[in-house]
Amino acid sequence: MRAKRLVVIGLVATLCTVPAAAALATGSNEPDHTPTLVQQVRDATRGFQDVNDATAAGYASLGSCVSGPTEGAMGIHYGKDALVGDGELHADQPELLLYEQRGGERRLLGVEYLVVADAWTAAGNTAPPVLVGQHFQFVNSPNRFGLPAFYELHVWAWQENPMGTFADFNPAVSCEEYTGEPEGSHTGH
Repeated sequence: MRAKRLVVIGLVATLCTVPAAAALATGSNEPDHTPTLVQQVRDATRGFQDVNDATAAGYASLGSCVSGPTEGAMGIHYGKDALVGDGELHADQPELLLYEQRGGERRLLGVEYLVVADAWTAAGNTAPPVLVGQHFQFVNSPNRFGLPAFYELHVWAWQENPMGTFADFNPAVSCEEYTGEPEGSHTGH
């Protein structure tokens, strides 16, 4: 009994010193308050809950709803040309916004960060992109989107995804009610 108690006390003492050791290693006693990528996405896209606000800010529908190969979907993509082609990635400036149409309304689900591979390397980058600790996936060309090779990362900030926050397809999302773009809206990219 005494041996078990000593082991527990030793474990507690070790666990209590880990935060202090981490603070010494960083030179700070302050906890890390860097927001997660999900929180940064929410902060950056809170004003785009209404799709009309997104289009006023320069995002345009790509004209389709992307469904999954087996189940679920990515949703309706709205892209911003100035961001898609710039070869840069910033957490507060997602290249694509993801929406779902349900009950006649478009609801913001999350974002997709996308950078064309050639633009990424032309900007002097030698490693694949990583944003706030999240690694991007490489999509070669030719691909179903008709794009040159690119890196992408989905962030389901406004819709829970049972497959994971950064998975491409979300089984809780559907293209079933997507009927195309309203007359007079701008599509394209």
